[in-house]
Parts: sequence; C-alpha cells; structure tokens
Amino acid sequence: MEHLSFGHIYKLGNIVVENSKYRHYHYPEMLTRYASNFIEFKVLPSLTEFKDAESYLEEFHRKKGQKHLKFVFPANIKPTGELNAYLADMGYETGFLELFSIDPEDFPKVKNNPDIDIQAVTDKNLETLLRLQYQHDLSFSSEFAQQKADLIRRQFKDRHIQQVLAFYQGSAAGYVDVIISDETAEIDNLTVDEQFRNKGIGSSLQKFVMESYPEKKVILVADGEDTPKEMYKKQNYQYHGYQYEAQRLIQD
Repeated sequence: MEHLSFGHIYKLGNIVVENSKYRHYHYPEMLTRYASNFIEFKVLPSLTEFKDAESYLEEFHRKKGQKHLKFVFPANIKPTGELNAYLADMGYETGFLELFSIDPEDFPKVKNNPDIDIQAVTDKNLETLLRLQYQHDLSFSSEFAQQKADLIRRQFKDRHIQQVLAFYQGSAAGYVDVIISDETAEIDNLTVDEQFRNKGIGSSLQKFVMESYPEKKVILVADGEDTPKEMYKKQNYQYHGYQYEAQRLIQD
C-alpha cells in the first residue's frame, strides 16, 4: 500500500469548512465528542493564524452550545516555542498521538485461554456492549454516555465497522471497534474493564482482529505519553510518526 500516514485514520465527523490552512470537522449527532469536533491544520500555523482559527472555532462552538476547543497539528511537526507558550498561557492541554501498523502474520502468538471468549457483536449481545460502554463513559458525563450509546447503535449498522466484545469467565470485560477500509483494518476504542486487566484480554481482542482480517494492514493510534504504546512495540507494531494536538474548555 502507499505510505502509511495519519490520513488513513478514520475521522468521525463532517468537514464543514476547508481552506488552504485547515479543515474544520463537526459532528452534530455528538457535540461532546472532542475527536469529532475540531480543527485540523494542514500546515503549521503562525501564532496569528492560530488565534484567527481559535476565534472562529470558539464562536462556532458557542453558537452550537459546545464547551470545548480542539486543534490538531500537521503530522511529524512540533508546534513552535511561541505557539507552545501561548497554548500554555491559555490553559490548553497538549499531547501527541503516535501511529502504528502491523501485518497480521507478525502479531505474536497468543495462547488460547478458556476463560476468555471473544465475540463479534450481533443483535444478541449488542445490549451487553451498550451497558459496558455506558458505565465506562459515565466517567466523562451522563450526556456523553447517552450520546455514545446512540453512536454505538449507529455504528452497529455500518458495514465498515465491526464491533467486538470480550468476556472473561462469562462476564463482559472489554471491547474494540475495527474500522475496515480497502487496505486497512483500524483498531479503535480498545478497552478492557479495570477489574479484568492483565489477564490477556487486550491481546485476545487484537488476535481476533488479526485472524479476521489477515489480508489487511492493521493500524492504530496510541497516546504518545501513555504506557500502551510500549505494549504495541513489544507486539511487533511498526512506528510511523506522531501528531500533536491541543484542547481546552471554553471559558464562560
């Protein structure tokens, strides 16, 4: 396939404005989802250009009743010192994501564990997925959790998205979404319930993906400052680059 980039990562949202400097993504069905309502810069902005985009997005989000601002910067370019200083002064949280891929045949062997049962989501277990994700999403807000439940139902009907559930000794323990394109299978929303971690469930979910899509390149993004990325490296995933982002709440 062509050179792998962040452009291959699925973005849930509609492009409502695009110009030479940025794309503005908006998803009215889930206004609280930061990853669907943001500006993605095509080129690294100057401080003046960033402030202009910031003013535009804040006005847009205020009109929609949205309470956040999020900006994504071009891949493999760090924001300037001047821009970083402004982001810090304005109270932005900044971080970066890292892009990884693997050929399914290179994924390490995972021993079968009779305590772990991996299932594709169907009409029979959809409600189980909804209940488990709802409990996890309540940590953000009840509004977000409800909007996420509606999103899960919509994605269940999307033939390009495969939802997967993990059970441990009969209890729902984790899940992952697989976003399918012509050449890639993207691992997204990989989550293991806290009480079931360190039991091999995450690896078993990934094994299911590798076995289900052996002909595709499996891709994912990981938090550049979090520990799961170290797991991916040990599992033979290949690193392809980074992307900085910044977000903050809108002040009343």
